[in-house]
Amino acid sequence: MKKSKIILFILAFIIWIFLNWKPDWQHLLVGFFIAVFVSYITGDLFIYRAYILKNPLRYWYFAFYYIPIFLWECVKANFDVAYRVIHPALPINPGIVKVKTSLKTDTGLTFLANSITLMPGTLVVDVNREEGVLYVHWIDVKSKDVEAATKIIVERFEKILKKIFE
Repeated sequence: MKKSKIILFILAFIIWIFLNWKPDWQHLLVGFFIAVFVSYITGDLFIYRAYILKNPLRYWYFAFYYIPIFLWECVKANFDVAYRVIHPALPINPGIVKVKTSLKTDTGLTFLANSITLMPGTLVVDVNREEGVLYVHWIDVKSKDVEAATKIIVERFEKILKKIFE
C-alpha cells in the first residue's frame, strides 16, 4: 500500500470521527470502512509527494495566512458584486482573460483555481498546466494584459500557495 493511501485513510478516518463525534463502536466501524473505501478508490489521486505533509510550517501558512486572506478577499468580492447588481447602470465589463502562474503541482493549481472560482465575479474556465496558464472569466475586466491581470487576480493567492504546496 502506498504512503498516499495510508495518509488519505488516516485523514478520512479523522474527519469521519470529528463529523460523527459519537465514540461508539458502530460509528467507528462504519468510519473505518468508509475511510478504507475512499483511500482505496482515490489514494493514487490524493498526493504524490507525501513528505511535504511532514512540515508543520505548511499547516501554519494554510491556517493562519491563507484562510484569513481568502476570507477577506471573498468578503471584498461579495460586496463588489453586490454593488454591481444593485447599481442602476450595472457597471460590468465581462470577459475571459489569460493569467499566468508559477505553480506546478496539481494540488497547488487546484487550490489556486478553486480560490479564484470561489471569489464572486471570477471563474476559472480552463487550466493549461504545461504553460502555467489559467483562463478566467471576469465580471469586470480591468486589463486584458496578461501581466496586469495576473497581478490583480492571481498574485494574492499564488505566493501563499507556493509556500504551502510547492
